[in-house]
Amino acid sequence: MRKLTFLLRPSWVILAAVVAVFAYLCFTVLAPWQLGKNTTTSHRNQLIADSVGAAPIDITTVLGSSADDDSHTEWRKVTASGSYVPDSTVLVRLRHLDGAPGYSVLATFRLDDGRVLLIDRGLVAAVDGSRPPPIPDPPTGPQRLEARVRMSEGSTPGKDPSVQDGYRQVYSIDTTQEAAVLQQPLTAIPTGERGGYLQLDENQPGVFTPTPLPQLDAGPYLSYGLQWLAFGIMAPLGLGYFLYAEIRERRREKASPTTEPAEAVAATTPRSPAGAESSAPTPPAASTTEARLADRYGRGRD
Repeated sequence: MRKLTFLLRPSWVILAAVVAVFAYLCFTVLAPWQLGKNTTTSHRNQLIADSVGAAPIDITTVLGSSADDDSHTEWRKVTASGSYVPDSTVLVRLRHLDGAPGYSVLATFRLDDGRVLLIDRGLVAAVDGSRPPPIPDPPTGPQRLEARVRMSEGSTPGKDPSVQDGYRQVYSIDTTQEAAVLQQPLTAIPTGERGGYLQLDENQPGVFTPTPLPQLDAGPYLSYGLQWLAFGIMAPLGLGYFLYAEIRERRREKASPTTEPAEAVAATTPRSPAGAESSAPTPPAASTTEARLADRYGRGRD
């Protein structure tokens, strides 16, 4: 056991602690984070792909769905019959249209049964990159809309709604927040984590430029997750290799000769004059193994 007491040195203890913490984070935080994003993205892509060829269903069917079906309602194509609520325009800041600054235009829509839904009418380009353009009101009277169910984005702390340039403006599409801004009771579409809204398709009454669908690309999350798992395995293996290399080096040095060859000692001993007895002291013995180890690692080596 004495051969392994060097592991109690602060440098080895710190190294072992760092490796253990890193491996723990790889297996419990970093890899699950990336693999979870891969699962979520793959699920989203599958829902979008399924909705492309599916016939739209009435929104009342989705509103009456059970909690078990909530995770499958987003991106579903639906129809809604009713009329737009007057004076319900809200703009969403920090959006982009064709790579330029823009706004998303929101409004509310009252169904024939009286329930009110939040509608994303699409995107408009900003004027001079900083101001909203004039926003025409949606058409009046009975309308039939085709749209997709979307999950609310949630609100961001510190980014409160405001009134600018004559329009109510927010930073995200969130049913709860927009209900407070408009002071209207909105019905949240069940989508699982947060209540949802409707995003208009093209060629619908009151639509602007429809918000584009995400690309069906799973992204690099799976490979990133596998890489973190590999790092979590490689870190302890690397520590084990360094430990093995240290023990091997120590054994090699202890097994090496403790004295230098006689020829080398004789070569370094000064010669006495012929016939005279040498009174010079005997030269010190060659450095011992412990001395070499002390020179390499410092005094007090175990």
